[in-house]
Amino acid sequence: MDTLTHALSGALIARATAPRPGKPHAIPLSRRIGLGFFAAAFPDLDVVTSWMSPLSYLYYHRGVTHSLIMLPLWSLLLAWLCTLIWRRGPPWRGYFGVFAWGLGIHIAGDVITSFGTMIFAPFSDARYEISTTFIIDLWFTGIIVAALIAAWVWRRSRMPAMAGFMVLVCYIGLQYAMQQRAEEFGEAYARAADMNGATVAAQPRPVSPFNWMVVITNGDHYHYSLVNLVRSEPLTVGADAGFIRKLSAPYLPVDQAVWNVASRFGTAPAEARAAREAWSQPEFAFFRWFALYPVLYKVEPGNPELCVWFHDLRFFTPGRATWPFRYGVCREGAGEWKPFQLVGNLRYPVY
Repeated sequence: MDTLTHALSGALIARATAPRPGKPHAIPLSRRIGLGFFAAAFPDLDVVTSWMSPLSYLYYHRGVTHSLIMLPLWSLLLAWLCTLIWRRGPPWRGYFGVFAWGLGIHIAGDVITSFGTMIFAPFSDARYEISTTFIIDLWFTGIIVAALIAAWVWRRSRMPAMAGFMVLVCYIGLQYAMQQRAEEFGEAYARAADMNGATVAAQPRPVSPFNWMVVITNGDHYHYSLVNLVRSEPLTVGADAGFIRKLSAPYLPVDQAVWNVASRFGTAPAEARAAREAWSQPEFAFFRWFALYPVLYKVEPGNPELCVWFHDLRFFTPGRATWPFRYGVCREGAGEWKPFQLVGNLRYPVY
């Protein structure tokens, strides 16, 4: 989820959980909402690790700052800092809950996306995701903004903020139901194609909760289709079509779905040999850990350097100029493989 949406959700939950005036350890409402805004943005401070190296973002983003295990410690630290800033305010107990709610809503907001969140860091680097919600969801953000406006208009009551969260939960429930329908569609296709043992998943896509990419993993091959679950006719896109319409047009009605095939190691024999060798290198372990649907991007047979590049089908979005998180390994002649990140046509060493 984008950081601004996280922060707005923190402000909303701070208002929804505010105690009645006069309660022990209560803090001023405006301060509480501001701290909730900050608390829900705080975990994304881990993006500064990307300055260390191109790999740091993969290794550390959504790590210890997004951990349920670390949440009480972060809440306590931030609450203690507040007591230093507002010396005449309530003790740390008055601030602890605000930060715990803000950090918790941030973690929940990331778990529902597809990037994956290390909720048990630092004891486990396993990434968990539900993948019901695209990382930038204007409907999701809009519900929060509308609820905050209502909470400002009826500022004496917690009900508008609480109602906003109820609507938000219902929206995520709708997304989950659509995800199940998309997976059922993929399972039906896999059965018809006799892909026994294949696994089916559905990844959310932008603009609409009805836009999905259905992915069938069958060995080292991926069958994927872009569908809109409620559309009966494809969207036509003219020269004057807006950005949103262009972004949504590739998602076809289910009965007109087109299935594409991508391979982890490519299809040409020589290409596949190079890809398999590159994939198995110890220097490439970081990408094997990170990628959910690794796909060969290209093999560059240089003279004398050979480079093999991969990306993750999870991050494929039609209309986007380039895919993020493209990595590979290169070597000169029979030398050692060295890992790189590919950004556009430029490569950067990852260590």
